[in-house]
Amino acid sequence: MTYLYAAARTPFGRFNGALAGVRPDDLAAYAIAAVLDKAPELDRARIDDVVWGNANGAGEDNRNVGRMAALLAGLPVSVPGTTVNRLCGSGLDAAMSASRQIETGDAEIVLAGGVESMTRAPWVLPKSDRPFPAGDITAVSTTLGWRLVNARMPAEWTVSLGEANEQLREKFGISRERQDEFAAHSHQLAHCAWESGFYEELVTPVPGTDLTRDEGIRPATTTEALADLRPVFRANGTITAGNASPLSDGASALLFGSERAAAAIGREPLARIAGRGASALEPHLFGYAPVEAANRALARAGIGWRQVGAVELNEAFAVQSLACVDAWRIDPAIVNVCGGAIAIGHPLGASGGRILGTLAKVLRERRERYGVAALCIGVGQGLAVVLENTEAVGAPTV
Repeated sequence: MTYLYAAARTPFGRFNGALAGVRPDDLAAYAIAAVLDKAPELDRARIDDVVWGNANGAGEDNRNVGRMAALLAGLPVSVPGTTVNRLCGSGLDAAMSASRQIETGDAEIVLAGGVESMTRAPWVLPKSDRPFPAGDITAVSTTLGWRLVNARMPAEWTVSLGEANEQLREKFGISRERQDEFAAHSHQLAHCAWESGFYEELVTPVPGTDLTRDEGIRPATTTEALADLRPVFRANGTITAGNASPLSDGASALLFGSERAAAAIGREPLARIAGRGASALEPHLFGYAPVEAANRALARAGIGWRQVGAVELNEAFAVQSLACVDAWRIDPAIVNVCGGAIAIGHPLGASGGRILGTLAKVLRERRERYGVAALCIGVGQGLAVVLENTEAVGAPTV
């Protein structure tokens, strides 16, 4: 069995906001240091691996930001590190990979998490097929979405993320009003969670910055105000800057261990990894992929939706979040009870660690036994993890 022992993250900054001057490898290192501060008795040399999520890698991420961040955080050089890239799911994929290492006996203690600085994502130039080309070369942004697309890819697969979600909206008949209401609720829940102190234990400030809370939360947001925003992707569309997640910067970290690792870590676990699931479908329908991923994770955990007390679903877009909640036929009141990515932000590689750490704390505070963390992933994929609260009645304990 794999247990989650601690979780920490930075505040999530807005694009070109308070964290714009911080390199992604430094953001990751700060998150690693913060989660290890929660286990002061742990000998850092006992960490078997660092598995880190990152969707870019083209710039200061330096291709293997997991190893770079571990070194910057002061871990012994003997602690290895790797970086996984499943786009928006990279952080959760890292957590899933870490849990498998522990369950197979390859490791006892693994650090996982993820980072993204969408502000500092570089522009890239394609290499010319001959020296000294006479024509111009176009710089391409690596911040988000498709780039340098292979001409053999079907055109319907490579539409923008926003256009893909407009198509999802048409497929499931989800209105602009529902999307705006969902988005406004996300801001209100996130603000209330901060005001109540929920995030104080999970979020650590970034040295050299003044940011202490997630920068994108707008507590005064209302459905009526969002209704005045113009659609971004279609003249007659429904998706706006207000009902989609913003570009963001941030990092999250998770400390995993086996049952017998509790003594070395020096603390009791928060939750157990009870099930994992991955799924895929047509690339332009990526927003709907969490549906099957979560269903598979639940099946592997041996439970059903009726036993789930909390859901952390990454809000890439309000429309895809609503499509997933509708498909699962669950009570929306158990979804993202402390706000979601529309308000908090979505730094791609960091979001998986954020939702898993948040879910563990929600389960504890609400005394629920099972929860689901899920997110959609560009190019038609979804990931999900089932957590079991180790304090809940009947749950395994170490």
